[in-house]
Amino acid sequence: MLGYKCLHWNNVTDLAPLKDPVTFSLPSPIPQWPPGQGFGSGTINLGKLEVIKITNFEFIWRYRSTEKNKSISFYKPKGLLPTNFHCLGHYCQSDSHPLRGYVLVARDLVDSLEQEEQKPALVEPVDFTLVWSSNDSAEEERINNTNGRGYFWLPQPPEGYRSIGFVVTKTSAKPELNVVRCVRSDLTDECETHNVIVTAVSEPLGVPLFIWSIRPSDRGMWGRGVSPGTFFCRTRLVAGREGLGIGIGIACLKNLDSGLHAMPNVDQIQALIQHYGPTLVFHPGEIYLPSSVSWFFKNGAVLCEKGNPIYQLIEENGSNLPPGGSNDKQFWIDLPCDDQQRDFVKLGNLESSKLYIHVKPALGGTFTDLVFWIFCPFNGPATLKLGLVDVSLISIGQHVCDWEHFTLRISNFSGELYSIYFSQHSGGEWIEAYDLEFIPGSNKAVVYSSKHGHASFPKAGTYLQGSTMLGVGIRNDTASSDLLVDSSSKYEIVAAEYLNRDGVVVAETPWLQYMREWGPKVVYDSREEIERLMTRFPRTVRVSLANVLRKLPVELSGEEGPTGPKEKNNWYGDERW
Repeated sequence: MLGYKCLHWNNVTDLAPLKDPVTFSLPSPIPQWPPGQGFGSGTINLGKLEVIKITNFEFIWRYRSTEKNKSISFYKPKGLLPTNFHCLGHYCQSDSHPLRGYVLVARDLVDSLEQEEQKPALVEPVDFTLVWSSNDSAEEERINNTNGRGYFWLPQPPEGYRSIGFVVTKTSAKPELNVVRCVRSDLTDECETHNVIVTAVSEPLGVPLFIWSIRPSDRGMWGRGVSPGTFFCRTRLVAGREGLGIGIGIACLKNLDSGLHAMPNVDQIQALIQHYGPTLVFHPGEIYLPSSVSWFFKNGAVLCEKGNPIYQLIEENGSNLPPGGSNDKQFWIDLPCDDQQRDFVKLGNLESSKLYIHVKPALGGTFTDLVFWIFCPFNGPATLKLGLVDVSLISIGQHVCDWEHFTLRISNFSGELYSIYFSQHSGGEWIEAYDLEFIPGSNKAVVYSSKHGHASFPKAGTYLQGSTMLGVGIRNDTASSDLLVDSSSKYEIVAAEYLNRDGVVVAETPWLQYMREWGPKVVYDSREEIERLMTRFPRTVRVSLANVLRKLPVELSGEEGPTGPKEKNNWYGDERW
């Protein structure tokens, strides 16, 4: 089972009465956005299809688990759909959080003349295949008359079409063919399974059902895959390529609108930032604060070239940095040469600091990602947690210049904040809006920056990078303080490539074009420092401690100088999740 734990469906008599789900909404109303082409209009034109996001659901069936907070509910769009719009599949989510999700419904935009040359965009399936049921005994269902079992059906598309989602019913009778539509293949894109939502087991046969959320396979800035909000399920978990979601039998939609007209224009971008821009809060004990890039350059930062002993002062906007190309390791940026000025610049300058924002399409232009970058001239040393003991490392973790970021994902249907990605060193996590901490009376989230490391977290507290179970790792401490940057007012939009379609060009500042390293290569003598630490512990525990220390992050051995925002994978690609 590859480590996944099976959850058993309770007997029908064990089910508590169903309650209406609590639907999440943001703390404050969404404003009226400035006028534009398609952003915030409620519908999105995908070229040959028009889609609407449905968030008003009718409950179908609930998988009940014996384990707390492991139940999952299945839904379909509630009531009549708008004229000519059709359901593509059903929705599911865990019951452990508020109802917050969507499915897309679609209508055909192919005109009658075009349909004479090409097949319709949407058609009914030719049949349904039963994938799984919570109890295979139809006779028991008839006798008990509980109507409380779940049946999962995969629509079978005609040739040249693809299914987009599954259908869930409470009876063993096949669904009517008109309950969903299949989509013409050229209007679809590949999708893949993401997180396993739950593993259900039918009784008495014990047949497991694995249920995943799905996402487009190509999620980069130029990817055209559109997430329909449906789910994928199967009765076995397959390792290898198929288990990773390749060739899973259903598809995502594809945005063929070359203009991406649902993306926000410049005025709408400004309004989004001012309405949602989080407040970035630094630890009260933080001494290595952020600054603006121009302050860093003005205060003596230098450009170094391999083999050249002469340092070059950098212009305030970075205009004399070598632009373009790739990181060939021939150049790097360093702190000022003067020791006193070097120590001064390390501390940053909170007053000058701002967030540098990259605006880009996500999930085929149905969402907008606002990527907020923060710059710090210096990254401080790490603190090692060994159970109940904290050890301050003298040099490990220190490096010149630090670029960190967090990303707001906003629905282009309504302009609603959907989730925030918190970047944390070499990884990160998406946090749904219902789990964010908001500034009272606003839709502005709080983003906590960890002490010395500047990683982003959604709550105040201590986060461990390493072995959480053993209580060993690098501490990431966050806490409330007066050291903060309000990104809704202190920001600069540095890039929005998609706006070039309208002849509107967001001029990229020269330093953004610098693709080399923002700091010299650092080699930590971690072996010597760890050996020094070991002498502070009794001999009886040193061997066990040495084994644990081998599990610490690889960054402890050193790192190349950090690169700038445009060299990061998420500039053109999606966040790692």
